[in-house]
Amino acid sequence: MTARDPITLELIKNALSSLVDEMAYTVIQTAHSEIVKDVMDFSTACCDAQGRMLAQGKTIAMHLGAVPEAMEAVQAEFAGDINPGDVFTLNDPYEGGMHLQDVFIIKPVFTGETLAGWMVAVAHQTDMGGRVPGSNASDSTEIYQEGIRIPPLKLYDRGERNDTIIRFMHKNVRVPGRVLGDWGSQLAACSLGEKSYLELVEKYGLEVLDDYFSALLDYSEQMMRAEISAWPDGSYEFTDYLDGDGFDETPIPIKVTLHIDGDSLVADYTGSGEQVTGAINSTLSFTNSCTYLSVRCMIREDIPNNAGVFRPITIKAPEGTIVNVVSPGAVAARAATGYRIVDAMFGALAQIVPDRVPAAGEGGNTVASLSGRREDRSPFIVVDMLCGAWGGRPNADGVDAVTNPSQNMSNTPIEVLEAQHPVRVERYGLVRDTAGAGRFRGGMAISRQYRMLNEGGGLLQLRSDRSHHAPWGLEGGRPGHVSLNFLLEGDEEKPLPNKVTMSIPKGTGVRHQMAGAGGFGDPLERDPGAVLEDVLDDRISREFARREYGVVIDGDAIDEQATSALRDAGGAASGA
Repeated sequence: MTARDPITLELIKNALSSLVDEMAYTVIQTAHSEIVKDVMDFSTACCDAQGRMLAQGKTIAMHLGAVPEAMEAVQAEFAGDINPGDVFTLNDPYEGGMHLQDVFIIKPVFTGETLAGWMVAVAHQTDMGGRVPGSNASDSTEIYQEGIRIPPLKLYDRGERNDTIIRFMHKNVRVPGRVLGDWGSQLAACSLGEKSYLELVEKYGLEVLDDYFSALLDYSEQMMRAEISAWPDGSYEFTDYLDGDGFDETPIPIKVTLHIDGDSLVADYTGSGEQVTGAINSTLSFTNSCTYLSVRCMIREDIPNNAGVFRPITIKAPEGTIVNVVSPGAVAARAATGYRIVDAMFGALAQIVPDRVPAAGEGGNTVASLSGRREDRSPFIVVDMLCGAWGGRPNADGVDAVTNPSQNMSNTPIEVLEAQHPVRVERYGLVRDTAGAGRFRGGMAISRQYRMLNEGGGLLQLRSDRSHHAPWGLEGGRPGHVSLNFLLEGDEEKPLPNKVTMSIPKGTGVRHQMAGAGGFGDPLERDPGAVLEDVLDDRISREFARREYGVVIDGDAIDEQATSALRDAGGAASGA
């Protein structure tokens, strides 16, 4: 073996990054459902022959740490029976998956008869059967209610498609064209990745590539350890809360203690709530993902996203808790817990690297699902994942109407939603006076209002949170506004809980308002000119400016004297 060349290492690293991004673009261009092609709830990855993740596409960060477990499940099940032309699939949360909607398509790459690597594409499916359309209900109580469980299986065996699986899926999901169409887009992405990967093999040779792959993983590990070693040794803990599981509104703690010792980090979730009845339980693989991505957000952006990133991090999550569910616990809505894991991690990391961590964002996306039947009796399923706001940052305001840092998603375009489903979107916009005040304010809440138009009405499902525990501020910043849900019947507006599954008739409206993000720093230190600009942009009211920032607006100008007096007295928010 010749000595490793740093230029060659960089070329291979960039080639792998391009490969997985090309896979991602293929999914977007060929997917059938809006949750994949518009919302972009999917991920792509490339692994070496051993199953070690070499690169991940710029897609869902929450999938980052789940790929290794999926690979381990496939390799364990089919040891000695992995052949050219094979394609594997799985979704079982208790055997390599995360929740049933996230289906993995995994394709081994061969050069001749030699296994050279693996291509992976995982995507959220519009429906996986089960008791409710979309398979995403928060009020399921066991995995058996949530849909079809797929252990590691061969979708293709030596190039021959397993039509039994296809026929079975076609009969057991409500929108098979969308689901199987998205499977096809995932398979197309894996095939494209395979082609590019084999071009690398042809250029460098498999033996040389394997050596550089190990070097690339070691490089990421070394860079991670260098970052962590610059952090102060010690233990740092933070506890955040979920509002409840939909059955019980008792707050559910997500507690993490970070132990920094030299160049290694231990994330210990001891003290987190017990496994719950509702479907917000997190699998260990998903908890791992959320932990890794939280640390990843705080380090250099040029560190490659591969399995070497995980090596300095140890995760302890007691079994039977909400962060490490045991069978047959329900997990369909586990993302709500994942977002709170990220928030708790950020809260602990803010004590370690306060110049890098923003205040709490909106609390993660909300899933609003509307389903029913059209006039021709064909089913429709809207799975709308609403993305909200970032918290105020150490050096800048939060960001409005943007994906949570743990995702890389997009809000569904209204035109796409209305063109494909008998649903009207009547309101979509930012909500005044919802951003947490601070030297740097948080992002504003967004609101979306739907109207069911089909004759028979249908089923409403909401999975939201942060209606009781507002997104927290940092360094004296104030919390953001809580989330709100309303049912609209005629002129009557009825509050709804944050997790609900219910039938609604034709003409019923539903409005969800996401939480606003927390602020960073003392609000009385915010530039009065920035407060005035927010008032003129209708981000905040004059009363909010006075109450939260101690800034008095007279017409379209700042009353300097009144503002100075109010701030000297501690501001209206302090009771002055």
